Amino acid sequence: MNLSVLPDRRADENPQGPCIADDEIDYDNEQFAVAVRRAAAAFQSQGVAAGDVVAVMLPNTTALVVSLFAAWHLGAAVTPINPSLVPAEIAYQVSDAAAKVLVVGSPIDFEVPGAAVVTTDDLTSSQELADAAVQVPDDALALLIYTSGTTGRPKGVMLDHANVNAMCDMIIHAFGLTAADHSLLILPLFHVNGIMVSTLSPLLVGGRATIAGRFSPKTFFDRLEKSGATYFSAVPTIYTMLADLPPEVRPDTSAVRFGICGAAPASVELLQKFHARYGIPLIEGYGLSEGSCASTVNPLDGPRKPGTVGLPLPGQTIRIAGPEGEPVPDGEAGEVLIQGPNVMRGYLNRAEETAKTIVDGWLHTGDIGRFDSDGYLMLVDRAKDMIIRGGENIYPKEIEEVVYQLPEVAAAAVVGRDSAVYGEEPVLFVALNSGAELTTDQIREHARENLSKYKLPVEITILDELPKNAVGKLDKPSLRRLLTAPAGA
Repeated sequence: MNLSVLPDRRADENPQGPCIADDEIDYDNEQFAVAVRRAAAAFQSQGVAAGDVVAVMLPNTTALVVSLFAAWHLGAAVTPINPSLVPAEIAYQVSDAAAKVLVVGSPIDFEVPGAAVVTTDDLTSSQELADAAVQVPDDALALLIYTSGTTGRPKGVMLDHANVNAMCDMIIHAFGLTAADHSLLILPLFHVNGIMVSTLSPLLVGGRATIAGRFSPKTFFDRLEKSGATYFSAVPTIYTMLADLPPEVRPDTSAVRFGICGAAPASVELLQKFHARYGIPLIEGYGLSEGSCASTVNPLDGPRKPGTVGLPLPGQTIRIAGPEGEPVPDGEAGEVLIQGPNVMRGYLNRAEETAKTIVDGWLHTGDIGRFDSDGYLMLVDRAKDMIIRGGENIYPKEIEEVVYQLPEVAAAAVVGRDSAVYGEEPVLFVALNSGAELTTDQIREHARENLSKYKLPVEITILDELPKNAVGKLDKPSLRRLLTAPAGA
């Protein structure tokens, strides 16, 4: 349906019905619709109109969801910004997206060229309400989700309203969502998972969503019980923390139908351990921002195969291809290609990279996988060296480019190291120019000024030189072997 009219439609059908809540606010449908219209009026006062972009940099709160629908109310698009980004990263995303407005929780102490900065208080203080929502065309831009790429610079993934509606429809059907469903949102709302799975999908079917704020394993189950949520989505790191809680933690999970596990591979042991302890089946899936969120999922009501990421969602076609896009024999590994109405329009202002990623309508994921005999997808490698730390994607090239800003650095390489808590963590190896002096503390401080905390290398090693392969490229497999070599080797 047209997302711009969803708040008003819910208010007309069931004004006092529950809609969306966080740790401080609990909106019914009518209150939510009024909040959206008030925020839309505030955006209009800043000149926001159909076709513009609104940047939203907020923690997980109802205000973020209100801002999302307020922009759509006017026919504008939204680019959610990770609140943990440093000023340079924030300014880059706002500028690249050509955002007219940046929404923040409180005033900021740095300049954001080209965008008016408004606070959440500004969105609620005005008593003016915007006129009726515009009917937004299917091909109008809805979301600009920024994802880092192998070039090091984040790229804006363009998702139009047709993409968003198609994705939500697939999620609704895959999990049998109804008006009785209630999601507990614990993943960041600047990711497509939080937006599509935990917010839009339940709201579209008449259900509700509760935003849990900052995740803590100590308080999670209390929040789950009090909310009465029927499902939630999380990453393996979170499920590991919950599975390892002291044995005296015995929550009532009878209302919960399932949990969704994605963003990084989960071990068979973890899936079984969590289900056995809490009685909540964990459904593994796979997807990426360029595909609007999800492309495969293990069936909720059907055979689930731990170690796989499930079957293609209805409406999507997945095939395994060789280096030139050619088919590979059944059961063999190759690049995972995706086709469907969920595939992005492309990368904003990056026609060349879009052409490399979407070829003849097929999204080239850069992931290596194969189908088993029952058609379940198994991922066997990542072709782009991406590191997944606690569900957050980290691209080594972005870290390396920051380190190369130091004139003393001759070579830099980042590889992932296994972590029992986070799955993987970035480790940096550096070689210096002849005669140069630089300490690991100086490198760390420079990285801290230019990178978000979750991207910072957990260990920095300075070597005389970094290993190279026969064609002179940095040999990252050799560096990975260094991480697993016995001490002193």
